[in-house]
This record gives sequence, structure tokens and C-alpha cells, in this order.
Amino acid sequence: MLLSMTGYGDAHLHADGVSVSVEIRSVNNRYFKLTVRGNELFSGIESQIEALARKHINRGTITINLRVKTDATADKYRIDTDVLQSYVQQIHQLGSQIGISETPHWDSVLQLPGVVQENTDNDDEQFNAWPVIEKTVQTALEKFDTMRQHEGETTTVDLRENLATIAKYLEQIEAKTPNVVAGYRDRMTERVNKVLEEFDVTVDPSTLLREVAIFTDRVNISEEVVRLKSHLQQFETFLTQKESTGRKLDFLTQELFRETNTIGSKANDAEIAKAVVEMKTAIEKIREQVQNIE
Repeated sequence: MLLSMTGYGDAHLHADGVSVSVEIRSVNNRYFKLTVRGNELFSGIESQIEALARKHINRGTITINLRVKTDATADKYRIDTDVLQSYVQQIHQLGSQIGISETPHWDSVLQLPGVVQENTDNDDEQFNAWPVIEKTVQTALEKFDTMRQHEGETTTVDLRENLATIAKYLEQIEAKTPNVVAGYRDRMTERVNKVLEEFDVTVDPSTLLREVAIFTDRVNISEEVVRLKSHLQQFETFLTQKESTGRKLDFLTQELFRETNTIGSKANDAEIAKAVVEMKTAIEKIREQVQNIE
């Protein structure tokens, strides 16, 4: 089963006084690269999030956006009386200087920087919130996998269409190959006979046969055809395996191109050359698709 390296998944959960929102995005990469973005308070759990992600993802550039918010409680905040007194004294002093005796509003004073402080213990916050974070990340990863599987199924269909194109033209090439040698032999015989008639000379038939044999060996593509058929069969096998096989398919695609290119350079025939062009076009499409497979 093929998996796309591009995908998206999100999840939101509120439980036990903790609200968690997770978004996962990924793009192509030959290796596994993870970036976790979110509350600095929860940066200490990145390794745990990575461990979860690695169970689902083998390679790609993955970005996980994590937002965590804990519910406010009375014991979570305290008023720094020293800071508050300092603000009040400064306000009174300034009021005396400019002739204002009005008492400052408490709601305004309490919003001044440093007056109300949050009692936080990073380790406790992370420990208490982790079960909710873990469940949310897991849910997002499952959605992420679903999208990648869907794209992988679509890619599989396209790959098989291109493989069928290659097989069709390979069959045409295989059928055409014997005619290439026969055509060369006939053309050479015709030219030689014309020269013999024109210059009244003779040629040893064995010489002509030797030249045909040399040409036959030079344009022989039977090995390339056999290897191409084998690669096509292997490709189909990898498409049906349980795990995603992007690296193997990438290697096989290179081999498909190499054998096809060799056929094009060896076969001395216009029709075979046209078939090779069509095969290369299909292989290039496969190459582009394979780059997005995990």
C-alpha cells in the first residue's frame, strides 16, 4: 500500500481542564524531518511527540502545530503585592505633582505588567496535560494517515496506467526487432548487388553474412527487453506490498529509464525510436509520482 508524503491532519480536544489543538502538515523529503511549533511552556514534550509521529511516518518534512491552553483556576494566579504597592505609590506621587487626587481604578491597576503573575511549574503542566496532548496528536495522525492513504491509492492507479503504457510499447518493440535485422540484411544485399553490377566485381557471401552478424549483435536488445519485463513485474509487486515502498520504486524507475535508453541507442529503427520516446514519457511521469511516495 503506497502512502503519499504530503498530507494534512488536525484534531481538537478539551478534557481535564486542558484544551489542545493540533495540525499536522507534510511535504516531500528523502529523510524524516520534524518541526514542532507551539507553546514554549510545552517544548519539553517534543521528543514524546516525535516518538508518536515516527510510528506513522517514515520520511518527509513534517510540521506539527500544537496549541495548549489550560483552564484558569483561582490558585493558578497570585498578586505580587510589592509590584502593586510600587505602582500605587508612583500613581499617587504623579497625581500630587499634577494636581489629581483621584484613586486609581483597581481593574486598571491589576492589568499593569507584573501585578498578576501565573503560578506555573513547567514539569507539572506538561505532566498533567500530556494525556490530552497525546490523544489529540494521535487523532490528528490518524486523519493524516487517512489522507495519505487516499492520495497513495490515486497515485497507484496512475502508476499502473503508465506501467501499462510502457508494457504496450515494449511489446511493439519486441515484435519489431526481428524485422530490423531482416531489413538491414535486405538493404545491404540490395546495395551490394547494385555495386557488383556497376563495377563488375564479386563479394564473398561469407563477408556479407559476417557484416549482418556484426549488425545483429550490435542491435540485439533481447537482454534489455527481458530486464525491462522483470522491472515491470517487480514494480507491480512493490505496489501490492503492505508497507510503502517509495525508495524501492525510485530505484526501479531509474532502472526502467536506463534499460529504455539503451534500447533507444541500440535499435536502428525509426518505429522503435518513436516507441522509446513514448516509454520515456511514461517513465518520466512515474518518476514525478514516485518522488511523492513514502
